[in-house]
Amino acid sequence: MENFVYLMGSKSSKECFVIDPAWNIQAIEDAATADGMTITGCLITHYHPDHCGGHLWGHDIEGVAELVGRKPVPVYVQAEELEGVQKITGLSRSDFKVCRGGDVIDIGASKVTLIHTPGHTPGSQCFLCNGALVSGDTLFLSGCGRVDLPGGNSEQLHESLATKLAKLPGETIVYPGHRYDPKNSASVDELLKTNPYLNAKSLAEWQRLFRN
Repeated sequence: MENFVYLMGSKSSKECFVIDPAWNIQAIEDAATADGMTITGCLITHYHPDHCGGHLWGHDIEGVAELVGRKPVPVYVQAEELEGVQKITGLSRSDFKVCRGGDVIDIGASKVTLIHTPGHTPGSQCFLCNGALVSGDTLFLSGCGRVDLPGGNSEQLHESLATKLAKLPGETIVYPGHRYDPKNSASVDELLKTNPYLNAKSLAEWQRLFRN
């Protein structure tokens, strides 16, 4: 799947949150330790098992349930995604911190703004911190998330891209949820020039890209 898992945090406090813990929890913990950081929370972009663990295509994927079992930290999800993440992971309601678009979470001295970007799933969210955007499956460097899975909605995804992510400062660096491109990241300005899904001027134009 070539998933990306990110650690986002504060160098001064040595605290970090894991974004989309899946596949290899020990490796994630080892990466935090090697960087001198302590994992104090978890952020989930959306409920698909390749991003938070669960059963997928005949495989049981490690994820947030294993992380919380080893290190009981709060798990932040959008309100619209709570049911899906809870069902996929098997965690209890008390393990979650339910949030909404525009909420700001402190990780030590760092502030993370949660951007609700429905379309790929109803409660998909992106995370903006210090000029960096972790975009999950909402936005890739040369494409965007699928809308043909349960909960997908092309009108919502177009609106999320056009009215939220495309409006971010051009110097914002986008870090996607999968390695579908040679580069690991790119600026919003770059993507507005090269990613047709981000700069489509209308819903009709955007939907034609999917059909083609």
